Amino acid sequence: MTSPLFQLTGVHFSYLGQLEALTAIDLSIYQGTRIAIIGENGSGKSTLLKLLNALYLPNSGSIQFENRMLTEELLENESFAYDFRRRVAFLFQDPETQLFSSTVFEEICYGPLQLRWEKQKIRERAQEMMKQFGIDPLSDRPPFRLSVGEKKKVALASVLALDPEVLLLDEPVAALDPRTQNLLLELIHDWSHDGKTIVTSTHDLSILKEISDEVYVMQKGRIVYHSGVEELLA
Repeated sequence: MTSPLFQLTGVHFSYLGQLEALTAIDLSIYQGTRIAIIGENGSGKSTLLKLLNALYLPNSGSIQFENRMLTEELLENESFAYDFRRRVAFLFQDPETQLFSSTVFEEICYGPLQLRWEKQKIRERAQEMMKQFGIDPLSDRPPFRLSVGEKKKVALASVLALDPEVLLLDEPVAALDPRTQNLLLELIHDWSHDGKTIVTSTHDLSILKEISDEVYVMQKGRIVYHSGVEELLA
C-alpha cells in the first residue's frame, strides 16, 4: 500500500503551552486526495493546517512528510526546506496576514523570486495569474488599499503562482464574490485531476461536494468524525 504523504500520529499542540488547540490527532493524507475539514470556530481547523504547513510544530506526537518527521532540524536544512516550501502552499484565512509587498505585481512575484525562477518566467506567470483572477488592473496598487475580496484574490494568485503539489486552503471562499468563488471551485476541481493534494477548512457545507471526497469533523481540538462526503451530507 502506498505510504501517506502526511502522517500525523498522536499530535498535541497548545499556544503558549496553555491554550490547548489540538489533542491526540491521528490523520493520514494520501497524495491526490481532496479533504475537507469542518467544525465550529475554535475547533482547531486553522491550527491543523498550519501544522501541516510546518508553520508550527507539535508539542508532542509526530508529523511525517513522505516518511520524514518534520522537525526544526530538518526544516533548517536548506535543501529540504526549499523542496517543502515549493511543493506545499498555504492560503491564510485572513489575506492581510499573507500580503506584505508594495504592489500586487510584486506580491505575486515574491514566491517565484524566492525559488529563483528566471525573470521572464516570473513576469509571465504573474501576468497569467492576475488575468486569471481579474486583478490585472490592480497590478500597481498596494495590497493594503484593496478591498477584502480583492486582497483574497491577490493572496490566492500569489499561492497558485508556484503551482504547488499540496494546497492547504483555510476558508478559501470567504469574502469572495460569486464569480471568483466559482472560479476557485473550478480550479480545485481541475487541480484534483492533476493529482494535487488539497486540504480545505470551511464552514460552507454547500461546497463540500465540489472541494472534497472525504470529510473530517473537528470539535474542541479533536477529530470526532470521518467519512466520505456523500455519507456525511446524507
